[in-house]
Amino acid sequence: MAELVLAGDVGGTKTWLGVFACDGARPTAVETQRFATLQYDGLAPIIASFLEQTGTVDRIVAACVGVAGPVRDNVSRLTNVGWRINGSALAERFGFPTVRVLNDLEAMAYALPWLAAHELAVIQPGRPVTGGTAAVIAPGTGLGEACLTTVGNRRRAMPSEAGHTDFAARTARELELVASVTATEGRIALEDVVSGPGLVTLHRFTHQATRCSGTPLPGDPARQPAAVTASALTGTCDACREALDLFVAALGAEAGNLALRTLPTGGLFVGGGIAPRILPVLRSTGFLDALSSKGTMRTLVEQIPVFVILEPQVALIGAAVQAGAIHTTRSRT
Repeated sequence: MAELVLAGDVGGTKTWLGVFACDGARPTAVETQRFATLQYDGLAPIIASFLEQTGTVDRIVAACVGVAGPVRDNVSRLTNVGWRINGSALAERFGFPTVRVLNDLEAMAYALPWLAAHELAVIQPGRPVTGGTAAVIAPGTGLGEACLTTVGNRRRAMPSEAGHTDFAARTARELELVASVTATEGRIALEDVVSGPGLVTLHRFTHQATRCSGTPLPGDPARQPAAVTASALTGTCDACREALDLFVAALGAEAGNLALRTLPTGGLFVGGGIAPRILPVLRSTGFLDALSSKGTMRTLVEQIPVFVILEPQVALIGAAVQAGAIHTTRSRT
């Protein structure tokens, strides 16, 4: 039987699991399944259910999961869900040789070199350098950032918790936003603006003096960001459009900051579920001007290729890539 690796992408809203065949640098998906994270009390029950359905528990030679939280000593406590994920404990429970736990953006970064052209949308062509450093920024339930660099002959992803850094206002309107949020919250982090919940915060801010003329926000918080963007894109509410414009400008500014920090000549990638839905706006001057308005570094930033990731399972693919690499390394020793 073919050897398989288990990969996971564990988020605050959804969890993807997949089994992949180790038949190349980018493993081939055999079967994948999506689970509602909050319907379970931990990752182990999800893995058990998935393996029972697929009948693959005895064929797994390595496993890797990307998780929405910082990782230390192969253990992570998720930021927005009360789970503690321990790679060694998972390996022991399921009898796997190893389970590696990565930050979800770290996992996403490992997939970047293997994404096909149809899995990407070009925002800025730039001047790509083959094998150059790559970086990824992904607004979703929170905001994540990572970079992928070359060390010797190996690719190495560098995770971060950049979404929890301070939000830096650049305009008078953004200063008003900071004053409004800090009056009630005491602090405004980057992901308080550049994320799905951030879109809802921006919606509240832009509707302080006016009623929303678009569709009322649904009661389910998970559906509210999509409602804001839908109203903005259809032009039914000017205040919703301003909320989206503020979001896009803040995302562009931070993407430009990430570009200056990492110099991603191999490409700057925008991931997460929001970006593919707002492609026309990301191709607008609002995003591109905020991206490149970096003073004397403007020309440098304009030379960096910028893409939106269209493949929704990118972090799962990256986890599979790493699981395959772990198995290959173990096989050689």
